[in-house]
Amino acid sequence: MRKFFFLITAFLLLAGPALGYDVLLVQSSSNAAYNDIVRGFRSVCPQDSRLVVLSDFGSVDVVRIVREDRPRVIVAVGDEALASVKNVRNTPVVAVMTLGLRNSAARPNVTGIDVFVEPGSFVDVLQAFKAKRVGIIYNTARSGAYVNRAAAAARRAGIDVVLHEVRRPEDTVFALKEMDSGIDALWMVPDPIAVVKETLTGYFGFSLQRRVPVISFTAAHLRLGAAAAIDIDRRGLGRQAGEMALKILKGAAPSSLPVEQPEAHSVRINPVVLQHLEMSVPPRYSSAVIPTN
Repeated sequence: MRKFFFLITAFLLLAGPALGYDVLLVQSSSNAAYNDIVRGFRSVCPQDSRLVVLSDFGSVDVVRIVREDRPRVIVAVGDEALASVKNVRNTPVVAVMTLGLRNSAARPNVTGIDVFVEPGSFVDVLQAFKAKRVGIIYNTARSGAYVNRAAAAARRAGIDVVLHEVRRPEDTVFALKEMDSGIDALWMVPDPIAVVKETLTGYFGFSLQRRVPVISFTAAHLRLGAAAAIDIDRRGLGRQAGEMALKILKGAAPSSLPVEQPEAHSVRINPVVLQHLEMSVPPRYSSAVIPTN
């Protein structure tokens, strides 16, 4: 009887990890954008999961959670979330809404959805505004690869590109002052050096002074002075990450799944800003005008 008892106990201990969950969701903070991503994820990947919101705790040892809980896949939402799993090597990681994904993607267990919308979508907007010469301010380490692709796409469409590299946020003001007077649009890219809270007034002040539209990567900038923006559908981003996680849960290796770009996005136009710039809404985007009341 005692031998039988020990056999049952050993079996239960060995079976313990199998009673865990499939997905560990690590969210940088509790904000509307991240919450929408998680909702979108769960709508297509309803597997058992645990959600850890880092901002809810003073400090969280996510590596320990992974070691003890043994989830089959980790979904990191935001840069802090991705940083918290940098030492995880054996568990697949799907990163979403993070600028650090491209660097982390060199690790074979990491893949995900980029924050950079395909450059061609921005080129379409620039062409609708009849832009012939566009300026981009960026930091090579943070967005250089994307900017190179963006510049190539614009030039293929017959648009000249003026690039200004900055090393610190403070350099952005000087870059704007030195910007070629011949440009007829500013293309803002997701870059934590060139585009931060402190530099936004510089972009939109430049826009009004030079009567040059700013084309941004987020609709949040429209109320601050951007003329147009390509806005990522956060729930769509979550659904896209959910589909990627399902592939991994079915046996796909993260290294076999290349980093994807956001599929669900839309153009938004601020007609009030265009009015100040003495410009009109491009006909093809007449239905993309945001409410001004």
